[in-house]
Amino acid sequence: MPTITEITAAKNRVQYTKGLFHVAVAGIAGSGKSSLINGVRGLRSKDAGAALTGVTETTLSLGRYSDPDAAKRIVWYDVPGAGTLKIRDWQYFNAEGLYVFDAIIVLIDARFTMTDIAILANCKRFKIPTYIVRSKSDQHIRNLMKEMGYDSDDDEEDSKARRAQLYEAARQQFIAETRRSVTLNLEQANLPQQRIYLLCNDALLGASRGLQPKKAIDEAELLADLRNEARAVTGQS
Repeated sequence: MPTITEITAAKNRVQYTKGLFHVAVAGIAGSGKSSLINGVRGLRSKDAGAALTGVTETTLSLGRYSDPDAAKRIVWYDVPGAGTLKIRDWQYFNAEGLYVFDAIIVLIDARFTMTDIAILANCKRFKIPTYIVRSKSDQHIRNLMKEMGYDSDDDEEDSKARRAQLYEAARQQFIAETRRSVTLNLEQANLPQQRIYLLCNDALLGASRGLQPKKAIDEAELLADLRNEARAVTGQS
């Protein structure tokens, strides 16, 4: 357990401010944390004020980003990735001072890791609300389509209809397999069952701008749930 001195130091480091809702995005290195931070704020990676993104782990120090809509009273934190030479898995939660945040998004990619389990277990211990998110869903769905026989070079009309069928089949398979996998992992780790939010980056960007993207999965629900939690914590009406 952190000492009072450590808690105070961690709050100072993240500039914890009463009346704001502080959300950390955490997970293994390269899972897409910076892209998610940009998406929930309605920004593309090249926009002014966007978090730096890249193929490799680009977040080497904690990033603090206010929401463009000040009325939401949400501050987003891009936490350096776990599993690197700098940050060992078992040290991650305490080393990054995650115990001072109001909510934590646990961002997973292709698999549920021991780091994810450790974050969730510690959040349970500290009674911090968590949101399990799987990023890059559009990429995973495209990979499943290729496994089903989709050829992106074929542009004939009948192929377009087949593409739509394959997309829907791959989408449903991806959703079902991911939710089943997370349910099993939580059960094996003796952690409470909770929802997983599946996100496509472009759909998240659209949803954060008030649009209704055709390929959306859980983007709007994640944003709504986070805003409701923020209202409860900050006392907004």
